[in-house]
Amino acid sequence: MTKIVAVVSGGIDSVTMAHHLAAEGHQLHLLAVDYGQRHHKELGFARATAQRLGAAYQEVDLRAVGRLLRGSSLTDPSVPVPDASRAPAGRNPNIVPNRNALLLAVAYAIAVVEQAPAVAFGVMADDVGPSDTSVAFLRAFLDMERIATRGQAPDGLELRAPLITLHKPEVIALGEKLRVPWQQTWTCFRGEEIHCGVCAACVERRTAFVVADVKDPTEYQRRPSGS
Repeated sequence: MTKIVAVVSGGIDSVTMAHHLAAEGHQLHLLAVDYGQRHHKELGFARATAQRLGAAYQEVDLRAVGRLLRGSSLTDPSVPVPDASRAPAGRNPNIVPNRNALLLAVAYAIAVVEQAPAVAFGVMADDVGPSDTSVAFLRAFLDMERIATRGQAPDGLELRAPLITLHKPEVIALGEKLRVPWQQTWTCFRGEEIHCGVCAACVERRTAFVVADVKDPTEYQRRPSGS
């Protein structure tokens, strides 16, 4: 059994990751971060995951940082979340600059405090690209943290990404085996009362359930155009 600080947003991937790590018998310390995201209601689902798994839980307030991250639809109220079918060309408005570096930096600081030898992050195969979800980024970040926390963190500090070889439908298939309650996960970027059904995150969620051949219990406001 390993003590692991797991970054959990309340979405499908990180919640499935938490269930997977718990099933392996690890001692979990779940970390959720409020960075001023429009869909901050996801944090309630992260909290519910910790309660369900009997895990320690911390919620970090980085809203002041989020207010500085203008230009992202997730942190800037003046930038609307586009429908997936109408995503503008050029820079993706749903990207939050350097978000994963911020989240992981906090996670490793807590790993030092908790003397946890590992941090877990819910990145999956569909996320891996030339950005802060890439394998190269994760390796470089771990190298940096091993230097930054030398003499403070346990030896052999790890960064685990147990879903990194899985695509979204495979994550859902794994979650089904682990009996993840999908109603207790949140995906929509808009963060309204129910999932909008048409933002990029909602479309990815809907499609993944179909491909995985798993019943989607999610209530959506709208269907994507053309579907």
